[in-house]
Amino acid sequence: MAGLAVAEAVSRSRTYPHGVLSYVDPDGYPVSVAVPHAEDTGADLVLGPVSRDLLPPEGAEVGVIFSHIRPQPGVGYDERRYVNVWGPARVEGGLVRVSPAKASGWDEAETPFFEYAERNVAAGREYMDKTGTRPRLSAFWTVFLATRLPFLTATVVPVALAGAIAGHDGRFALGWWLLCLLAAVAAHLGINVINDVADADSGSDSANVNPTPFSGGSRVIQYGLVSRRTMALTATGLYALAGGIGIVLAATRSTQLLWVGALALVLGYGYTARPFRFVHRGLGEPVVALGFGPVMAAGTYLAVTRAFSWESVYASIPVGLLTAMILYVNQVPDRPADAATGKRTLIVRWPKARVVAGYAAVCAVAFALVLAGPLLGITPVPTLLALGGAYWAVQTYRPLAERYELPYALIPLMQSNVVCHLATGLLLVLGYLLAIVF
Repeated sequence: MAGLAVAEAVSRSRTYPHGVLSYVDPDGYPVSVAVPHAEDTGADLVLGPVSRDLLPPEGAEVGVIFSHIRPQPGVGYDERRYVNVWGPARVEGGLVRVSPAKASGWDEAETPFFEYAERNVAAGREYMDKTGTRPRLSAFWTVFLATRLPFLTATVVPVALAGAIAGHDGRFALGWWLLCLLAAVAAHLGINVINDVADADSGSDSANVNPTPFSGGSRVIQYGLVSRRTMALTATGLYALAGGIGIVLAATRSTQLLWVGALALVLGYGYTARPFRFVHRGLGEPVVALGFGPVMAAGTYLAVTRAFSWESVYASIPVGLLTAMILYVNQVPDRPADAATGKRTLIVRWPKARVVAGYAAVCAVAFALVLAGPLLGITPVPTLLALGGAYWAVQTYRPLAERYELPYALIPLMQSNVVCHLATGLLLVLGYLLAIVF
Protein backbone atom coordinates (compact mmCIF):
# COMPACT_ATOMS: atom_id res chain seq x y z
CA MET A 1 0.00 0.00 0.00
CA ALA A 2 1.59 3.26 -1.13
CA GLY A 3 1.65 6.26 1.21
CA LEU A 4 -0.04 9.39 -0.05
CA ALA A 5 -0.07 12.93 1.30
CA VAL A 6 -3.44 13.72 2.86
CA ALA A 7 -4.02 16.89 0.81
CA GLU A 8 -3.19 14.98 -2.41
CA ALA A 9 -5.50 12.14 -1.38
CA VAL A 10 -8.39 14.56 -0.77
CA SER A 11 -7.81 16.21 -4.12
CA ARG A 12 -7.71 12.88 -5.95
CA SER A 13 -10.76 11.50 -4.13
CA ARG A 14 -12.89 14.28 -5.56
CA THR A 15 -12.35 12.87 -9.06
CA TYR A 16 -14.37 9.76 -8.08
CA PRO A 17 -18.19 9.97 -8.13
CA HIS A 18 -18.58 7.81 -5.04
CA GLY A 19 -16.68 5.82 -2.44
CA VAL A 20 -17.20 3.17 0.21
CA LEU A 21 -17.41 4.30 3.84
CA SER A 22 -16.33 1.73 6.45
CA TYR A 23 -16.38 1.78 10.25
CA VAL A 24 -17.06 -0.40 13.28
CA ASP A 25 -20.49 0.08 14.85
CA PRO A 26 -21.13 0.28 18.63
CA ASP A 27 -21.80 -3.48 18.75
CA GLY A 28 -18.39 -4.24 17.21
CA TYR A 29 -19.61 -5.17 13.74
CA PRO A 30 -17.97 -3.81 10.59
CA VAL A 31 -20.17 -1.69 8.37
CA SER A 32 -19.53 -0.66 4.76
CA VAL A 33 -21.80 1.59 2.78
CA ALA A 34 -21.55 3.15 -0.68
CA VAL A 35 -21.58 6.93 -0.46
CA PRO A 36 -21.65 9.67 -3.12
CA HIS A 37 -19.74 12.90 -2.82
CA ALA A 38 -21.66 15.87 -1.48
CA GLU A 39 -20.65 19.40 -2.41
CA ASP A 40 -17.44 19.64 -0.41
CA THR A 41 -14.45 21.96 -0.48
CA GLY A 42 -11.45 22.53 1.75
CA ALA A 43 -9.55 19.91 3.70
CA ASP A 44 -12.55 17.76 4.72
CA LEU A 45 -14.59 15.30 2.68
CA VAL A 46 -18.36 15.53 2.84
CA LEU A 47 -20.10 12.31 1.85
CA GLY A 48 -23.73 11.36 1.56
CA PRO A 49 -26.58 11.42 1.94
CA VAL A 50 -26.38 8.25 4.08
CA SER A 51 -29.38 6.35 5.42
CA ARG A 52 -29.99 7.17 9.12
CA ASP A 53 -29.51 3.55 10.21
CA LEU A 54 -26.11 3.40 8.45
CA LEU A 55 -24.61 6.60 9.82
CA PRO A 56 -21.40 6.10 11.82
CA PRO A 57 -21.27 7.13 15.50
CA GLU A 58 -20.27 10.74 16.06
CA GLY A 59 -16.47 11.07 16.16
CA ALA A 60 -15.91 7.45 15.07
CA GLU A 61 -12.74 6.59 13.15
CA VAL A 62 -13.79 5.78 9.58
CA GLY A 63 -12.09 4.74 6.39
CA VAL A 64 -13.16 5.68 2.90
CA ILE A 65 -11.93 4.01 -0.27
CA PHE A 66 -12.38 5.49 -3.72
CA SER A 67 -11.49 3.15 -6.56
CA HIS A 68 -11.66 2.56 -10.30
CA ILE A 69 -10.98 -0.54 -12.39
CA ARG A 70 -11.75 -1.40 -16.00
CA PRO A 71 -12.34 -5.05 -16.99
CA GLN A 72 -10.64 -6.25 -20.15
CA PRO A 73 -12.51 -9.46 -21.16
CA GLY A 74 -10.11 -12.30 -21.77
CA VAL A 75 -7.16 -10.23 -20.58
CA GLY A 76 -7.75 -8.99 -17.04
CA TYR A 77 -8.02 -5.42 -15.83
CA ASP A 78 -6.42 -2.08 -16.44
CA GLU A 79 -6.79 1.58 -15.44
CA ARG A 80 -6.64 0.45 -11.81
CA ARG A 81 -6.40 3.15 -9.19
CA TYR A 82 -7.61 3.84 -5.68
CA VAL A 83 -7.41 6.31 -2.81
CA ASN A 84 -7.84 5.41 0.87
CA VAL A 85 -8.38 7.99 3.60
CA TRP A 86 -8.88 7.54 7.34
CA GLY A 87 -9.99 10.00 9.98
CA PRO A 88 -12.68 10.97 12.51
CA ALA A 89 -16.23 11.51 11.25
CA ARG A 90 -18.86 14.08 12.18
CA VAL A 91 -22.51 13.55 11.32
CA GLU A 92 -24.33 16.53 9.86
CA GLY A 93 -27.91 15.56 9.16
CA GLY A 94 -27.69 12.79 6.58
CA LEU A 95 -24.15 13.72 5.61
CA VAL A 96 -20.82 12.50 6.97
CA ARG A 97 -17.89 14.93 7.22
CA VAL A 98 -14.53 13.16 7.36
CA SER A 99 -11.35 14.95 8.46
CA PRO A 100 -8.60 12.80 6.87
CA ALA A 101 -5.61 12.17 9.12
CA LYS A 102 -3.77 9.64 6.92
CA ALA A 103 -4.06 8.33 3.39
CA SER A 104 -2.71 5.87 0.85
CA GLY A 105 -3.28 5.22 -2.82
CA TRP A 106 -2.12 3.84 -6.11
CA ASP A 107 -2.58 4.77 -9.75
CA GLU A 108 -1.54 2.22 -12.36
CA ALA A 109 -0.80 5.01 -14.83
CA GLU A 110 1.90 6.29 -12.43
CA THR A 111 3.16 3.00 -11.01
CA PRO A 112 2.63 -0.16 -13.10
CA PHE A 113 1.07 -3.07 -11.24
CA PHE A 114 4.21 -5.22 -11.18
CA GLU A 115 6.30 -2.36 -9.82
CA TYR A 116 3.58 -1.63 -7.25
CA ALA A 117 3.64 -5.26 -6.12
CA GLU A 118 7.45 -5.24 -5.97
CA ARG A 119 7.51 -2.11 -3.84
CA ASN A 120 5.32 -3.91 -1.30
CA VAL A 121 7.43 -7.07 -1.01
CA ALA A 122 9.01 -5.92 2.27
CA ALA A 123 5.60 -5.17 3.78
CA GLY A 124 4.31 -8.54 2.58
CA ARG A 125 7.23 -10.40 4.12
CA GLU A 126 6.80 -8.49 7.38
CA TYR A 127 3.14 -9.50 7.48
CA MET A 128 3.98 -13.15 6.79
CA ASP A 129 6.65 -13.10 9.50
CA LYS A 130 4.08 -11.85 11.98
CA THR A 131 1.63 -14.58 11.04
CA GLY A 132 4.31 -17.27 11.12
CA THR A 133 3.85 -18.25 7.47
CA ARG A 134 6.06 -18.16 4.42
CA PRO A 135 5.50 -18.28 0.67
CA ARG A 136 5.90 -21.66 -0.98
CA LEU A 137 6.22 -23.05 -4.48
CA SER A 138 6.47 -26.61 -5.71
CA ALA A 139 9.97 -28.06 -5.78
CA PHE A 140 10.04 -27.89 -9.57
CA TRP A 141 9.15 -24.20 -9.78
CA THR A 142 11.51 -23.34 -6.94
CA VAL A 143 14.42 -24.98 -8.77
CA PHE A 144 13.24 -23.50 -12.08
CA LEU A 145 13.31 -19.97 -10.66
CA ALA A 146 16.36 -20.28 -8.42
CA THR A 147 18.60 -21.64 -11.17
CA ARG A 148 17.00 -19.68 -14.04
CA LEU A 149 16.89 -22.79 -16.22
CA PRO A 150 15.71 -21.07 -19.44
CA PHE A 151 19.02 -19.24 -19.71
CA LEU A 152 20.81 -22.55 -20.26
CA THR A 153 20.54 -21.86 -23.99
CA ALA A 154 23.67 -19.76 -23.48
CA THR A 155 25.49 -23.00 -22.57
CA VAL A 156 23.81 -25.49 -24.89
CA VAL A 157 24.58 -23.45 -28.03
CA PRO A 158 28.42 -23.19 -27.73
CA VAL A 159 28.72 -26.80 -26.52
CA ALA A 160 26.55 -27.98 -29.42
CA LEU A 161 28.59 -25.85 -31.83
CA ALA A 162 31.84 -27.39 -30.61
CA GLY A 163 30.35 -30.85 -31.02
CA ALA A 164 29.23 -30.04 -34.57
CA ILE A 165 32.72 -28.75 -35.46
CA ALA A 166 34.24 -31.93 -34.03
CA GLY A 167 31.80 -33.94 -36.13
CA HIS A 168 32.72 -31.94 -39.22
CA ASP A 169 36.36 -32.81 -38.50
CA GLY A 170 35.42 -36.51 -38.14
CA ARG A 171 36.37 -36.58 -34.45
CA PHE A 172 33.07 -36.44 -32.56
CA ALA A 173 32.74 -38.65 -29.45
CA LEU A 174 29.23 -38.66 -28.00
CA GLY A 175 30.14 -39.85 -24.50
CA TRP A 176 32.80 -37.22 -23.91
CA TRP A 177 30.56 -34.55 -25.44
CA LEU A 178 27.72 -35.44 -23.07
CA LEU A 179 30.11 -35.26 -20.12
CA CYS A 180 31.21 -31.80 -21.28
CA LEU A 181 27.59 -30.72 -21.58
CA LEU A 182 26.84 -31.89 -18.03
CA ALA A 183 29.86 -30.02 -16.65
CA ALA A 184 28.96 -26.86 -18.57
CA VAL A 185 25.32 -26.97 -17.43
CA ALA A 186 26.37 -27.45 -13.78
CA ALA A 187 28.82 -24.56 -14.03
CA HIS A 188 26.26 -22.27 -15.66
CA LEU A 189 23.60 -23.05 -13.04
CA GLY A 190 26.18 -22.46 -10.33
CA ILE A 191 26.98 -19.08 -11.90
CA ASN A 192 23.30 -18.14 -11.95
CA VAL A 193 22.82 -19.08 -8.30
CA ILE A 194 25.99 -17.44 -6.95
CA ASN A 195 25.16 -14.29 -8.91
CA ASP A 196 21.84 -14.10 -7.08
CA VAL A 197 23.66 -14.45 -3.77
CA ALA A 198 26.13 -11.71 -4.71
CA ASP A 199 23.35 -9.38 -5.91
CA ALA A 200 21.41 -10.01 -2.71
CA ASP A 201 24.52 -9.12 -0.68
CA SER A 202 25.13 -5.94 -2.68
CA GLY A 203 21.47 -4.94 -2.45
CA SER A 204 21.05 -4.46 -6.20
CA ASP A 205 18.25 -7.03 -6.54
CA SER A 206 16.45 -5.71 -3.44
CA ALA A 207 16.62 -2.17 -4.83
CA ASN A 208 15.22 -3.30 -8.18
CA VAL A 209 11.49 -2.54 -8.31
CA ASN A 210 11.13 -3.32 -12.03
CA PRO A 211 12.17 -6.97 -12.40
CA THR A 212 11.09 -8.78 -15.55
CA PRO A 213 11.23 -12.44 -16.64
CA PHE A 214 14.62 -11.61 -18.18
CA SER A 215 16.16 -9.23 -15.64
CA GLY A 216 16.37 -8.44 -11.95
CA GLY A 217 17.52 -11.88 -10.82
CA SER A 218 15.45 -14.88 -9.79
CA ARG A 219 14.00 -12.99 -6.75
CA VAL A 220 13.79 -16.21 -4.70
CA ILE A 221 15.89 -14.69 -1.90
CA GLN A 222 13.95 -11.40 -1.94
CA TYR A 223 10.60 -13.24 -1.83
CA GLY A 224 11.69 -15.57 0.97
CA LEU A 225 11.30 -18.67 -1.21
CA VAL A 226 14.89 -19.85 -0.70
CA SER A 227 17.34 -18.74 1.98
CA ARG A 228 20.67 -17.15 1.14
CA ARG A 229 22.43 -20.06 2.86
CA THR A 230 20.61 -22.63 0.72
CA MET A 231 21.45 -20.70 -2.43
CA ALA A 232 25.13 -20.51 -1.45
CA LEU A 233 25.24 -24.25 -0.69
CA THR A 234 23.49 -25.00 -3.98
CA ALA A 235 26.05 -22.96 -5.90
CA THR A 236 28.87 -24.76 -4.08
CA GLY A 237 27.39 -28.14 -4.99
CA LEU A 238 26.98 -27.21 -8.64
CA TYR A 239 30.53 -25.87 -8.83
CA ALA A 240 31.79 -29.06 -7.16
CA LEU A 241 29.99 -31.17 -9.77
CA ALA A 242 31.37 -29.10 -12.64
CA GLY A 243 34.85 -29.13 -11.10
CA GLY A 244 34.78 -32.88 -10.48
CA ILE A 245 33.84 -33.59 -14.09
CA GLY A 246 36.50 -31.13 -15.22
CA ILE A 247 39.18 -32.98 -13.26
CA VAL A 248 38.08 -36.28 -14.79
CA LEU A 249 38.24 -34.76 -18.28
CA ALA A 250 41.63 -33.22 -17.60
CA ALA A 251 43.00 -36.54 -16.33
CA THR A 252 41.64 -38.59 -19.21
CA ARG A 253 41.56 -36.21 -22.19
CA SER A 254 44.00 -33.29 -21.84
CA THR A 255 45.69 -31.60 -18.91
CA GLN A 256 45.23 -28.31 -20.77
CA LEU A 257 41.61 -28.52 -19.63
CA LEU A 258 42.81 -27.55 -16.15
CA TRP A 259 43.70 -24.10 -17.50
CA VAL A 260 40.41 -23.85 -19.38
CA GLY A 261 38.49 -24.83 -16.25
CA ALA A 262 40.40 -22.40 -14.06
CA LEU A 263 39.70 -19.55 -16.47
CA ALA A 264 36.01 -20.51 -16.67
CA LEU A 265 35.78 -20.59 -12.87
CA VAL A 266 37.32 -17.14 -12.49
CA LEU A 267 35.10 -15.65 -15.20
CA GLY A 268 31.88 -17.25 -13.92
CA TYR A 269 32.34 -16.85 -10.18
CA GLY A 270 33.94 -13.44 -10.51
CA TYR A 271 31.17 -12.05 -12.68
CA THR A 272 29.38 -10.56 -9.64
CA ALA A 273 31.14 -12.13 -6.64
CA ARG A 274 34.10 -10.65 -4.77
CA PRO A 275 36.94 -10.03 -5.21
CA PHE A 276 36.64 -9.60 -8.98
CA ARG A 277 33.06 -8.34 -9.45
CA PHE A 278 33.65 -7.89 -13.17
CA VAL A 279 30.14 -6.62 -13.89
CA HIS A 280 30.54 -3.88 -11.28
CA ARG A 281 33.62 -2.69 -13.17
CA GLY A 282 31.86 -2.52 -16.53
CA LEU A 283 33.51 -5.76 -17.69
CA GLY A 284 30.46 -8.01 -17.60
CA GLU A 285 29.94 -8.12 -21.35
CA PRO A 286 33.55 -9.03 -22.30
CA VAL A 287 33.57 -11.70 -19.59
CA VAL A 288 30.33 -13.25 -20.84
CA ALA A 289 31.41 -13.06 -24.49
CA LEU A 290 34.65 -14.86 -23.66
CA GLY A 291 33.20 -17.44 -21.26
CA PHE A 292 30.09 -18.38 -23.26
CA GLY A 293 31.94 -18.26 -26.56
CA PRO A 294 35.57 -19.33 -27.10
CA VAL A 295 36.23 -20.72 -23.60
CA MET A 296 33.23 -23.03 -23.61
CA ALA A 297 33.46 -24.02 -27.28
CA ALA A 298 37.22 -24.52 -27.44
CA GLY A 299 37.17 -26.34 -24.10
CA THR A 300 34.46 -28.71 -25.32
CA TYR A 301 36.29 -29.36 -28.59
CA LEU A 302 39.50 -30.05 -26.65
CA ALA A 303 37.74 -32.51 -24.33
CA VAL A 304 36.00 -34.31 -27.18
CA THR A 305 38.94 -34.53 -29.61
CA ARG A 306 42.00 -34.08 -27.34
CA ALA A 307 43.13 -31.28 -29.69
CA PHE A 308 42.86 -27.51 -29.83
CA SER A 309 40.89 -25.89 -32.65
CA TRP A 310 41.18 -22.28 -33.78
CA GLU A 311 38.09 -22.88 -35.91
CA SER A 312 36.04 -23.55 -32.76
CA VAL A 313 37.35 -20.28 -31.33
CA TYR A 314 36.46 -18.27 -34.43
CA ALA A 315 33.02 -19.87 -34.95
CA SER A 316 32.05 -19.30 -31.33
CA ILE A 317 32.93 -15.61 -31.22
CA PRO A 318 29.57 -14.52 -32.75
CA VAL A 319 27.80 -16.79 -30.26
CA GLY A 320 29.70 -15.24 -27.36
CA LEU A 321 29.04 -11.70 -28.58
CA LEU A 322 25.30 -12.31 -28.94
CA THR A 323 25.19 -13.95 -25.51
CA ALA A 324 26.85 -10.83 -24.09
CA MET A 325 24.13 -8.78 -25.77
CA ILE A 326 21.52 -10.71 -23.77
CA LEU A 327 23.18 -9.47 -20.61
CA TYR A 328 23.59 -6.00 -22.13
CA VAL A 329 19.93 -5.44 -23.02
CA ASN A 330 18.66 -7.17 -19.87
CA GLN A 331 20.56 -4.62 -17.79
CA VAL A 332 18.65 -1.68 -19.26
CA PRO A 333 15.62 -1.98 -16.92
CA ASP A 334 18.01 -2.72 -14.02
CA ARG A 335 19.81 0.59 -14.56
CA PRO A 336 18.34 2.64 -11.66
CA ALA A 337 18.84 -0.11 -9.06
CA ASP A 338 22.35 -0.92 -10.30
CA ALA A 339 23.36 2.75 -10.19
CA ALA A 340 21.92 3.19 -6.69
CA THR A 341 23.92 0.24 -5.31
CA GLY A 342 27.24 0.92 -7.02
CA LYS A 343 26.91 -1.74 -9.72
CA ARG A 344 28.60 0.24 -12.48
CA THR A 345 27.63 -1.75 -15.56
CA LEU A 346 28.18 -0.38 -19.04
CA ILE A 347 24.48 0.49 -19.12
CA VAL A 348 24.97 2.61 -15.98
CA ARG A 349 28.17 4.22 -17.27
CA TRP A 350 26.97 5.06 -20.78
CA PRO A 351 24.24 7.43 -22.01
CA LYS A 352 21.29 5.97 -23.87
CA ALA A 353 22.54 6.87 -27.36
CA ARG A 354 25.84 5.07 -26.78
CA VAL A 355 24.12 2.02 -25.33
CA VAL A 356 21.84 1.71 -28.36
CA ALA A 357 24.70 2.30 -30.79
CA GLY A 358 26.81 -0.24 -28.88
CA TYR A 359 24.18 -2.92 -29.36
CA ALA A 360 24.05 -2.28 -33.10
CA ALA A 361 27.85 -2.30 -33.38
CA VAL A 362 28.34 -5.60 -31.53
CA CYS A 363 25.58 -7.33 -33.51
CA ALA A 364 27.12 -6.00 -36.73
CA VAL A 365 30.50 -7.46 -35.75
CA ALA A 366 28.93 -10.80 -34.85
CA PHE A 367 27.18 -11.20 -38.19
CA ALA A 368 30.18 -9.85 -40.10
CA LEU A 369 32.23 -12.68 -38.58
CA VAL A 370 29.58 -15.19 -39.66
CA LEU A 371 29.78 -13.81 -43.20
CA ALA A 372 33.57 -13.66 -43.26
CA GLY A 373 34.05 -17.25 -42.04
CA PRO A 374 33.25 -19.00 -45.35
CA LEU A 375 34.82 -16.17 -47.38
CA LEU A 376 38.12 -16.68 -45.53
CA GLY A 377 37.83 -20.46 -45.70
CA ILE A 378 37.58 -20.81 -41.91
CA THR A 379 34.02 -22.14 -41.63
CA PRO A 380 31.93 -24.14 -44.13
CA VAL A 381 29.63 -22.33 -46.55
CA PRO A 382 26.35 -23.63 -45.01
CA THR A 383 27.12 -21.67 -41.82
CA LEU A 384 25.96 -18.60 -43.75
CA LEU A 385 22.48 -19.75 -42.69
CA ALA A 386 23.28 -18.11 -39.34
CA LEU A 387 22.88 -14.70 -40.97
CA GLY A 388 19.17 -15.33 -40.59
CA GLY A 389 19.55 -14.54 -36.89
CA ALA A 390 20.10 -10.89 -37.84
CA TYR A 391 16.33 -10.56 -38.27
CA TRP A 392 15.85 -10.75 -34.50
CA ALA A 393 18.76 -8.39 -33.88
CA VAL A 394 16.95 -5.79 -35.98
CA GLN A 395 13.70 -6.46 -34.11
CA THR A 396 15.53 -5.76 -30.86
CA TYR A 397 17.43 -2.71 -32.05
CA ARG A 398 14.69 -0.71 -33.75
CA PRO A 399 12.48 0.03 -30.70
CA LEU A 400 15.29 0.01 -28.12
CA ALA A 401 15.77 3.78 -27.91
CA GLU A 402 12.02 4.44 -27.84
CA ARG A 403 11.36 1.99 -25.00
CA TYR A 404 14.59 2.55 -23.10
CA GLU A 405 12.94 4.07 -20.01
CA LEU A 406 9.93 1.67 -20.04
CA PRO A 407 10.97 -1.54 -18.23
CA TYR A 408 7.91 -3.62 -19.11
CA ALA A 409 7.76 -2.41 -22.71
CA LEU A 410 11.31 -3.79 -23.05
CA ILE A 411 10.17 -7.37 -22.39
CA PRO A 412 9.38 -8.20 -26.06
CA LEU A 413 12.77 -6.77 -27.03
CA MET A 414 14.58 -8.86 -24.44
CA GLN A 415 12.72 -11.89 -25.75
CA SER A 416 13.66 -11.21 -29.38
CA ASN A 417 17.26 -10.65 -28.26
CA VAL A 418 17.38 -14.12 -26.69
CA VAL A 419 15.89 -15.59 -29.86
CA CYS A 420 18.58 -13.77 -31.86
CA HIS A 421 21.31 -15.55 -29.92
CA LEU A 422 19.55 -18.91 -29.97
CA ALA A 423 18.60 -18.82 -33.67
CA THR A 424 22.07 -17.70 -34.76
CA GLY A 425 23.77 -20.38 -32.70
CA LEU A 426 21.47 -23.19 -33.82
CA LEU A 427 21.80 -22.12 -37.47
CA LEU A 428 25.57 -22.26 -37.10
CA VAL A 429 25.24 -25.79 -35.71
CA LEU A 430 22.88 -26.69 -38.57
CA GLY A 431 25.37 -25.28 -41.06
CA TYR A 432 28.08 -27.60 -39.76
CA LEU A 433 25.73 -30.58 -39.79
CA LEU A 434 24.78 -29.84 -43.38
CA ALA A 435 28.46 -29.57 -44.28
CA ILE A 436 28.97 -33.04 -42.81
CA VAL A 437 26.16 -34.52 -44.90
CA PHE A 438 26.91 -32.70 -48.15
